Amino acid sequence: MTAEAPLAPARAVGTGHVRVEGRDKVTGAARYAGEVPFAELAYGWLVSSTVARGRIRDVEAEAVLAMPGVLCVLDHRNAPPLKTDYVGMLGTGPDPTCAVFQNDRVPHLGWPVALVVAETSEQAREAAESLVVHYEQEPHDVDFTADHPDAHPSDDHMPAVTDKGDLAAELAASAFVVDATYTTPEEHHHPMEPHAATARWEADRLEVVDSNQGATWVVAELANLFGLDPASVRVRSEHVGGGFGSKGVRAHQVAAVMAARMTGRPVRVVMTRRQMFTLAGHRSPTIQRVRLGADADGRLRALDHRSLSRTSTVFEFVEPSAGVARVMYDADAHRTENRVVPLDVPTPTWMRAPGEAPGSFALEAALDELAHACGMDPVELRLRNDPDRGPVSGLPFAGRNLRACFEEGARRFGWERRDPRPGVRREGRWLLGTGTAAASFGAGAAPSTASITAEADGRFTVRISAADIGTGARTALTLVAADALDVPVERVHVRLGDSAFGPAMIAGGSMGTRSWAWAVMAAARELRDRLVPGAAIPPEGVTARSDTTEAIAALARKERHSFGAQFAEVAVDTGTGEVRVRRMLGVFAAGRIVNPLTARGQFTGGMIWGISMALHEEAARDAASGGPVGADLAGYHVATHADVPRVEAHWVADDDPEDPVGIKGIGEIGIVGAAAAVANAVWHATGVRHRSLPIRPDRVLAGGPDA
Repeated sequence: MTAEAPLAPARAVGTGHVRVEGRDKVTGAARYAGEVPFAELAYGWLVSSTVARGRIRDVEAEAVLAMPGVLCVLDHRNAPPLKTDYVGMLGTGPDPTCAVFQNDRVPHLGWPVALVVAETSEQAREAAESLVVHYEQEPHDVDFTADHPDAHPSDDHMPAVTDKGDLAAELAASAFVVDATYTTPEEHHHPMEPHAATARWEADRLEVVDSNQGATWVVAELANLFGLDPASVRVRSEHVGGGFGSKGVRAHQVAAVMAARMTGRPVRVVMTRRQMFTLAGHRSPTIQRVRLGADADGRLRALDHRSLSRTSTVFEFVEPSAGVARVMYDADAHRTENRVVPLDVPTPTWMRAPGEAPGSFALEAALDELAHACGMDPVELRLRNDPDRGPVSGLPFAGRNLRACFEEGARRFGWERRDPRPGVRREGRWLLGTGTAAASFGAGAAPSTASITAEADGRFTVRISAADIGTGARTALTLVAADALDVPVERVHVRLGDSAFGPAMIAGGSMGTRSWAWAVMAAARELRDRLVPGAAIPPEGVTARSDTTEAIAALARKERHSFGAQFAEVAVDTGTGEVRVRRMLGVFAAGRIVNPLTARGQFTGGMIWGISMALHEEAARDAASGGPVGADLAGYHVATHADVPRVEAHWVADDDPEDPVGIKGIGEIGIVGAAAAVANAVWHATGVRHRSLPIRPDRVLAGGPDA
């Protein structure tokens, strides 16, 4: 076929499209990591520690090796050594939790101590549950308190402390002051698809079929850990059933690679739901103190946001909750601090809107308290303190349309009809209230590569190591490519989730679609320059490749974020303590919306998680055992259909003429501020401020501040 002259612009971006892989998913044709067939496949089952701190004294492997179908038992005595002295793709060394079986130490309950490999999954499970491990148990500490002596500031992925102005003086000079402490509990991701990986060696080449958030990331980590040439490692992850930050490099992938080498066969390891509570990461609980000082007209003079989170004793991960204040509001005196305390618990990790989700609850609840103290409308107070430059960076915003979000949201929600007095609206046994909160999330981009091939039959094949973790990224990139090539959507086929396609950004930090679209658009421009209208396309096609490293480095330094305004209405039964969210509205400024159909699902999905965060989610940890209580989806409550009301998401124009892509991330902004809006609505309904999440019925019945 010959190259055709460009057609009229397709304008696929901005119109709603169903998922291009939707039919495959609903018919079962789409295979997930635990379903891909392999010849001579063996199965591994992880064995977890039953003590929270100590050392392994003995592993009675002989009896298990004699059980039917058992091929091997991997533990610290026979596992290959791993290399851990490196800095990985995300700027840190590896969490020792994934560097399995390297010594006899046990730093928390549920630590992987062995892997049993057998012919069938059932045989592996039975043998793993029969494996006897002896320990020398030591006293453990899982008590997370504000005054823990080991708490310390930690930089991690941002500076631990930012500080300007005289905080004490500005607080003393303020007409109104709020000084309150807010807490959020341990929370878990729990994607529908569990973590699963299959490893296969062919000579010195390693192939892993995995459920992950970035094939490039997993290749880099496995190559570093096993001392391999990255070119000899291939990771495939075509379909992923949710990730939310948890699907990076974990114990199951590394154990599968070890076992495949030891047995000479492909080995599949899948985490159980219970194991996901200890081996897949979680969101740390937080204790946050917020102090705000304002003058008589509500302008902030002082802002102090200090957050304490928890990490393991083997790897320092910080939940940077104070970071949200570095973007949202400025003050003459402005101080933020992220501190962390190491305890005998599993290592936390990124979880949808890390830092922003719990941080916005504390900050936006404190803003609500300040609005009441000042006698101001909560929306007006926020807009009065809307900065035009980054409060900490001093950089200009590349668009900050928070005002437009609040104005449109207030109009749609009917905010002007709100009686500001708390506890006055009643409908039978229900007290009614409304609340609001602001939201923001970063809109970064990372270097990525992509290729596009003009096929001889007139189609175009896009190849990129992106990860569609359920967000609709495959469809979004199809639309972006169609517009960039000026061809109908039907002529574009996107292939992703394969490290063989070259390095690309992970699906994380709301940076995926923005980063990948940039690479796809660049490859499309290159391909169009190479195609000559009327010229024949050879059977192998014509391929153009892009690398956005230089373009991203040349982007002007500015504060780039998505913004949003959340509104909620709740009904509270003070007789039973039940809280029902009746309606919720979010209005967002999130750049160019690629696919309104899936975008709305991303926004509302985040908002629903915010409802769940506000009212349901809480992982309790048993002080005696050091482990989670009710480590399953029966004990860990999440919002269900019956808990979710009418949830609406809309967006406002948010153009940045200096941005060559115009796309911002939308995967996380929906949850930011959502829990605060619900909590503020509960206060408006009852007159009682709840500063600890979740707002359970027993806390409503208890009443009083800090409930």
